[in-house]
Amino acid sequence: MERKPLPIGIEDFKRLIDDKYYFVDKTLMIKELIESQTIVGLFTRPRRFGKTLNMSMIQRFFEKTDESNAYLFDGLKISKYPECMKYQGQYPVISISLKSMKQATFEEAFAVFKDLIRAEILRHKSTLFNSAVIEETDLDKLTRFIELKADKSDYNTSIGFLSTLLASAYGKKVIILIDEYDVPLENAFHQGFYNDMVNLIRSVFESALKTNPSLDRAFLTGCLRVSKESIFTGLN
Repeated sequence: MERKPLPIGIEDFKRLIDDKYYFVDKTLMIKELIESQTIVGLFTRPRRFGKTLNMSMIQRFFEKTDESNAYLFDGLKISKYPECMKYQGQYPVISISLKSMKQATFEEAFAVFKDLIRAEILRHKSTLFNSAVIEETDLDKLTRFIELKADKSDYNTSIGFLSTLLASAYGKKVIILIDEYDVPLENAFHQGFYNDMVNLIRSVFESALKTNPSLDRAFLTGCLRVSKESIFTGLN
């Protein structure tokens, strides 16, 4: 019997499958998400329970890509449900992890957030800039994000703005994944700029998760070691 390596430190589902790491099949989680019709879901299990890997699995399942990722799910439990597999590779996906926002000041943490938005726009750049339905003014705004020259206020609605353009380009509503939303909040609490970070995260979430007609569904992870009411009030 072949002994597979343990996926210690592996958080990318594609790499885990491609490199044949040991994997406890959790793909029926996807079936539950599809059947639940949840619009915004929050996963709050403790650290080291595989939340980030699960988010990567969700992304690889739903995201429409140039090369199909369907093979990643061959032989896994979800593949036995054709009514679920029809969703595979059908959606534009925005995937952002906030785990690196651990800086000593709000300005430094905000600079990291700007880089995260820039990286996600660059990941979709080819689709967006080659789309015939995206307005020139919106492309100009995307360029300002890429060049880190966007107005500070633009970042409050950056994820919502990107989802609107992706929905237009694909003709399909967007799935948004936000990993470790609590990290910048906990860090800001200890560093003394909690209110500034709350205001940023609340504005970003309201635009992306509440007042967003381009949203199909969204999933977030976090450990809720800070008050969830301060962020999610008004998002129900």
